[in-house]
Amino acid sequence: MGIGQALGFVGATVVLVGMPGPNNIYISLRSLTQGRRAGVVSALAIETGSLVYVVVTALGLVALVQASPTLFTAITVAGALYLAFLGIKLLRAPITDGPGSIRIAPLGRVFREGVLVNLLNPKAALFFLAFLPQFTTRGAAPDRLRTEMLALGLAVMLIGLALDLSYALGADALGRRFRSLRTTSRARNRCVAAVYLLLALFALTTAIAPSFH
Repeated sequence: MGIGQALGFVGATVVLVGMPGPNNIYISLRSLTQGRRAGVVSALAIETGSLVYVVVTALGLVALVQASPTLFTAITVAGALYLAFLGIKLLRAPITDGPGSIRIAPLGRVFREGVLVNLLNPKAALFFLAFLPQFTTRGAAPDRLRTEMLALGLAVMLIGLALDLSYALGADALGRRFRSLRTTSRARNRCVAAVYLLLALFALTTAIAPSFH
């Protein structure tokens, strides 16, 4: 890969990965409500999910998702339902009034939920499948092609992690004020839950859109 192509790869990755979506919003919400550590753990979780997609993309398994609109829709619906589940769980969380009274989820749970948020987003898989091959050697042997895909995928992960951490740190700065607001935890939970439910609705709308059939 030449310098020009490498710069194009990095620039395109920053734009495409940095665009707000379920992954970045999940990281931001965790950092906003629970602080920097939860945001960093969320970022690591999202990129763990990306690592899975990098491997399956290199093996060619993600092509099955692209070739099957039904499978794509099923995974998208599952992702939407999971986001809705996170929102409903927040709405049903125990209420404790007072500044900084948001219920803190264990970091292990934050990590597991972050991995699932990414894995249940088939667009992440299709991103790797559609994007990475554009920067591989044309006509390369299968073994070399897989190696290049893995290398490019890992590069995307590193760039993605840097961007995810920037979301986490930025949201934490805003979250210090958010967590100190003199409102009930019910009100704060409702605000965060509303974001999850809107994301779920958007994902569900995408799943049933005619363009995917």
